[in-house]
Amino acid sequence: MRALCQLAHGLIFALLAALPAAAAWAAEPVPVGSKRFTESYVLGEIVTQTLVAAGMPAVHRQGLGNTAILEQALARGEVQVYPEYTGTIARELLKLPADAAPTLAELNTVLAARGLKAAVPLGFNNTYALALREADAQRLGVATISDLARLPPATLASLRAGLSHEFLVRADGWPALARAYGLAIKPGAGLDHGLAFKALAGGQVDLIDVYSTDAQIGRLGLRVLKDDRGFFPRYDAVLLMQGTLPEPAQRALAALQGRLPEATMIALNAEAEVDGRPFADIARDFLARPAGQAAASTGAPAARPGFVERLLAPDLGRLLAQHLALVFGSLVLAVAVGVPLGVWAQARPRAGAVLRSAVGLLQTVPSLALLAVLVAVLGRIGFVPALVALFAYALLPIVANTIAGLAAVPAGLVQAAQALGLQRRDILRHVMLPLALPVLLAGVTTAAVINVGTATVAAFVGAGGLGERIVAGLAVNEPAQMLAGAVPAALLAVLVQLGFGALERRARRWT
Repeated sequence: MRALCQLAHGLIFALLAALPAAAAWAAEPVPVGSKRFTESYVLGEIVTQTLVAAGMPAVHRQGLGNTAILEQALARGEVQVYPEYTGTIARELLKLPADAAPTLAELNTVLAARGLKAAVPLGFNNTYALALREADAQRLGVATISDLARLPPATLASLRAGLSHEFLVRADGWPALARAYGLAIKPGAGLDHGLAFKALAGGQVDLIDVYSTDAQIGRLGLRVLKDDRGFFPRYDAVLLMQGTLPEPAQRALAALQGRLPEATMIALNAEAEVDGRPFADIARDFLARPAGQAAASTGAPAARPGFVERLLAPDLGRLLAQHLALVFGSLVLAVAVGVPLGVWAQARPRAGAVLRSAVGLLQTVPSLALLAVLVAVLGRIGFVPALVALFAYALLPIVANTIAGLAAVPAGLVQAAQALGLQRRDILRHVMLPLALPVLLAGVTTAAVINVGTATVAAFVGAGGLGERIVAGLAVNEPAQMLAGAVPAALLAVLVQLGFGALERRARRWT
């Protein structure tokens, strides 16, 4: 038992010690963040490529979730710059009063105390708005949010609101908007912003929140309701950065100031959402054009990349390596901790029952909820919280199967070993664990397959992996992009199952 514990401690120490070394293996690039919607992906890629073109290594940590996650990442240096909006900075980050309309200089006065800086106005205002199908707006006779609020209660109750998750909880989102206008509408469950347009077009919802630069507004012919009481502040696009961002990086990014008027941003969003072009290609073509020049039009829609093209895209190797690191890193930790715990629990049935209940409880926590808790507790995003979450999910099958495998060892063999004078440690090492190995490997197999699927959620906290493609596909409502991440993950799960299954069968023959 002592030897097992020493081995477990050694493995854990070695893995944790390797993390900082791995992080410092290459020259530190500037980490650029983005949120989980089309425009933020595009802008994040433009910022990243601008830095690279200026000779500074940069990496795009895309689709990191909502404002709160980016705020934490920026505060801890895991992201050094990302595209943000002045209204969000004022209301969400700085919690300024609803009637405040600070200038950029005034925002920076407050941000300086946090070591942050808002700079490089990109040239457009992307405000929140509410939108309906044009036919519904004409039937109801609504053109403003006040018109909507004046509808009869029965009519309001019949409207199905499909609002984005973040808009439902933001300080400048639905709760405050409903109070300001007296909107007696009960929104349903939150929707991903990209999927909300499809739900509205398909008649599944009647009212959604939109950004004024959303390309889908014109494509679907939606009626955007006028904010006649001026509830929403201006959301001028800027770059929110650490005050310590190197001066050469700040000078390079300053070249983007004013380069993105509203029409240009809508066109870039359309390239992603309507034409299905990759974010990196959109950014590269934009930066290749002289400032002020509009995108060249061919007069025909661009060919959308197909599933195979997206599947075999150049990022496949990087995403697969990140996914495997998450899966097998967490598996090594779970084996190093779970097997000794199982050995300890099998020798103490009462305490073992409590232990199994505890690790079983971890399995009931939703993966996104666990990741959110770990980001808050660990104070960081990326690989580490994702690794810890996957480690927690892998514990139950390994602990349970270790207990079951040891319990299945015939008592006569243990007694024979005792009669020969073997100590418990030697009996465990030479008799019980070898005989329990097939059952233990079955637990490891289950944990590995579970983690291959669960690791796709790690993309929400910037840990990379195949989930990046799924999250990006959700943002632009592109099934082929989602499948380009889901299919390799499914194939990887099958390969892991087959590989560990072969090991398990070999272990059974050996025992």
